Amino acid sequence: MSKYFDVKRVLVIYTGGTFGMVPKDDGVLVPKPKALENFLRQDASLHDPNLRVPEEHKEELALPLVKGELCRVLYQIFEYDPLLDSSEMGGIDWMRIANDISSRHESFDGFVVIHGTDTMAYTASALSFMLDNLAKPVVVTGSQIPIYEKHTDGKNNLVSSLIIAGCYKIPEVCVVFANKLLRGNRTVKVNCNALEAFDSPNAPLLGTFNGDIHINRSQIRPAPRDKLIAVTGVLEKNLATLKITPDISINVIRSALAEPIKGVVLESYGTGNIPSKRTEIIDLLQEAVNRNVIIVNCTQCLSGSVAAIYDAGAELKEVGVLSGSDITSEAAYTKLAYVLGSNVPHQRKIKLMKANLRGEMTVTASA
Repeated sequence: MSKYFDVKRVLVIYTGGTFGMVPKDDGVLVPKPKALENFLRQDASLHDPNLRVPEEHKEELALPLVKGELCRVLYQIFEYDPLLDSSEMGGIDWMRIANDISSRHESFDGFVVIHGTDTMAYTASALSFMLDNLAKPVVVTGSQIPIYEKHTDGKNNLVSSLIIAGCYKIPEVCVVFANKLLRGNRTVKVNCNALEAFDSPNAPLLGTFNGDIHINRSQIRPAPRDKLIAVTGVLEKNLATLKITPDISINVIRSALAEPIKGVVLESYGTGNIPSKRTEIIDLLQEAVNRNVIIVNCTQCLSGSVAAIYDAGAELKEVGVLSGSDITSEAAYTKLAYVLGSNVPHQRKIKLMKANLRGEMTVTASA
């Protein structure tokens, strides 16, 4: 092994998703267990079998040297059984991924999570809150086209993810997709068909891959000092997302706020408005807040921020609904799950929801 290259080790946690699926006879895509690693070993763009490595790492895959990089990445595949469609994933799976990263944090330089695209933004957001004192890159990625297909986007996404996880000091949960590096809890899925499936409308990209890798260093969060990684919190499940629509039934609102619900993501119009002249809606929200239900107001718009600049939005603030500022609905939901599952007093939970914990929102003085 050349002495000029710094060798880094990355653990790839393969949870499932389109990335490793194959079509059945009827064309429906299904996971193909125990096939990914063998495929990667046979692809010269994903594994260099001639790289000399220490004896203890000889079974690991070796990413071929990328032009301009002074880092060689060795990586292991840790495949979940069974492989999961991301639409089936939830808190139990987020906890499993977080624990797998935490227990191996000292053994690897970075981590890649291969995941389906449908709930990728939820998982990336949840991991960002759960992995307290994270000091190494955790990159969530996947593909729109299976990696076994000729025109897959999976290879590019995987190579980019491995380089970021192994060769860059980015101590946070990120998403790599279609030549973009995004903060995980700022990510939304914006297209279910195109290869450019994800964006972060309310936050700058952390980096781009256009031949060369460009990292926006000013946006990278600092690493924790002298603290050990920990998986914190028991995720709360009694949550609801309530999207305001014209002529929404009061029964829909009542059911979304009813016990045992403890937290609600309220998706309102524009800058945080609801039909406030319907006083029965305001009364139900007030009753829920009085029962210590935490309600976070988010805009339905793809980009922009909640701000109480109209009477309809100001009234929500008066009854105790929290401003979500420019947080995504996915991040608001997973943040609620994390905060409400923590063993702290109710007022502390409110403060945590209003605070910027992991770069997920912009906090203003008026919030």
